[in-house]
Amino acid sequence: MKRRLNLSFFWHMHQPDYRDSDGVMKMPWVFLHAIKDYYDMPWILSKYPGLKATFNLTPPLIEQLKLYDNPVENDYFLSLWSQHPSKLSSQKKKWVIKTCKSCNYDTMVEPMARYRELYHHDSMDDLQIIDLEVQFMLAWCGNYLRQNNHVIQQLIHKGRLYSQDDKSELLSTLSDFVLSILPYYASLLDNGTISLSTTPYNHPILPLLIDMKNAEIANEYTKLPNNPISLKDDAYEQVRRSAELYEETFGLKPSGFWPAEGAVDELSLNIYKKLGIKWIATDEAILFKSLQNSDRNSLYSIYDFNGLAIGFRDHGLSDLIGFDYRFKDHNDAVDHFMEAMKPIASSETNKTAFVILDGENAWEYYKENGYPFFSTLYQRLSESKWCKTVTMDEVSDYKKTILDNLSPGSWINGDFSTWVGHYEKNRAWELLFQTRRDVDNYDGKIDEDIAEKIKFHFLAAECSDWYWWYGDDHVTDFALEFDALFRQHLIEIYKLLDIYPPADLLEAIIKNRSTASFMVRPQMPIRPHIEGKTSSFFEWIGCGSIDESRLFSSMDRKRGPISRIKYGQNEEAVYIAFEGDVAPLSETDCILKITIEELSKNYSLDLSEADSHSEIIYAVNETIEIMLPLDLFGGLKTVHLRFEIVDGKSIVQTLPGYGALEIMLDEDYSRSWFI
Repeated sequence: MKRRLNLSFFWHMHQPDYRDSDGVMKMPWVFLHAIKDYYDMPWILSKYPGLKATFNLTPPLIEQLKLYDNPVENDYFLSLWSQHPSKLSSQKKKWVIKTCKSCNYDTMVEPMARYRELYHHDSMDDLQIIDLEVQFMLAWCGNYLRQNNHVIQQLIHKGRLYSQDDKSELLSTLSDFVLSILPYYASLLDNGTISLSTTPYNHPILPLLIDMKNAEIANEYTKLPNNPISLKDDAYEQVRRSAELYEETFGLKPSGFWPAEGAVDELSLNIYKKLGIKWIATDEAILFKSLQNSDRNSLYSIYDFNGLAIGFRDHGLSDLIGFDYRFKDHNDAVDHFMEAMKPIASSETNKTAFVILDGENAWEYYKENGYPFFSTLYQRLSESKWCKTVTMDEVSDYKKTILDNLSPGSWINGDFSTWVGHYEKNRAWELLFQTRRDVDNYDGKIDEDIAEKIKFHFLAAECSDWYWWYGDDHVTDFALEFDALFRQHLIEIYKLLDIYPPADLLEAIIKNRSTASFMVRPQMPIRPHIEGKTSSFFEWIGCGSIDESRLFSSMDRKRGPISRIKYGQNEEAVYIAFEGDVAPLSETDCILKITIEELSKNYSLDLSEADSHSEIIYAVNETIEIMLPLDLFGGLKTVHLRFEIVDGKSIVQTLPGYGALEIMLDEDYSRSWFI
């Protein structure tokens, strides 16, 4: 049978807006991903003539990339990194060192001898700090720079004993490189290798701005905010401003959009169409709800809804690349991906599979930033007789299947519960609506400059991120800061009108969190380095966590030495970390007992003599870190683990405090797509 399949890769490039009120970026992630990912991803593709893909560049990313014409003025981290360490205060020096250790250890630190050596130093002199700073920046340099830039090659070869002049030359080289990224995309767009799209300006959930009842339509159990009003004019403005920035940057109007969070409804699609957009993309859950069936064969067509083309994301294929393949040999991963596509291909009609995922964050977990994987995948695709890569611009011109109706929803469960329904989320919406009413009822004169500033704060307050962090479905240590930032946008609106802000805006929305918020489920596979301390935040990113400190008071429990549990797994092992007052436990005769309830198996780990056990790898230092091979669980899909810290015959603490820790060994991370 002669198979035929069109494969549409769609790489979503996004960074939050890190700028403060002075326009200075407070975090360096735009710069770091720029030197590692934003150029590399289209460049690797371009090495294989005939291959094509679509890239989505969000407005905050575009605007911040342009700021590297003056990196020291516009990037706070680089303003410190560029100075000799002797000129920094102790606090700033510690922050630079902390940031310079925020790399994935296995793939970015381990391969560089000097970086690996300095990474484990608790204290360093200024010359060592300079070496750390340069090694950190070189670790973030992508494959294009490593293969083609002589300055980067010379500094990598030098290896150590860097000077302040080396840093200056490195920063100048990298800043010039970052400024070449957007023109490079424009050139690839011009020659047809890629198509480009963008996202509404402040990343808002457009269907909720237009009509809050969309939340109830998508999920009948969603409780709506009180007295909602339509912000449809703002929804239009979010799309208009984004399209304007795109045209200013690339010299032509955008043809496609990725709606923030894949959030769609019929009225938001009218906005895209009105502004001349030809196509959008969203998630497969929306299609299946719209068709009222889950027939996967229906997924592999381009659809037409009222004259707008829509591609629907294949969850399974996308998540294989985003989450699973980083743990596989690149040849095995590519073999698996090609085989996974074959059942989709058909001899009867040209089917199209849409593989849509984050284009930046996953690759630091791949060997060599994903270069072996992508090189092998693209080579296989270029040789394939049955699979053809196409851009979204091309697909939008294909013969389409008519979609009679479009269900409102997002990429998460096909509804909007992540952004509305919980008391805190609803309270944020209610404050936004009340501020809008007060501005609309203001009887004074508002000059053009003030009106524009008010508009800025309204659009910023509509960002999806604020509503994501309210409620107890997502937990962050910075929840109160997010709360304050959201309310500050609304407070500034009243100040601009010379009106004292209502008392409601001066009180935190987050007040009394339920005990349910002590726990966060894992969001993605993890592979931490077992060494008894958190060397890098990124080792445990996406893990589950249990805040035991919240249980001490909420469940009237005696306070124990462990205040937090982190956990997660991959295809080989389960990982557990215990944080808190660990040092005294390793200095006594304490034992950590582990029980697998389903198997009635028990293991005892001596906390004073870690690293040695017949079946379990563990380490005790600042934390207790444990790796439990999946072989221990006898093929079970779900296990319940109990832990006891015992000193002699006395139980010091039982963990978790609420009962057993449930771990689903076949966890589906499809809801946790990078976005």
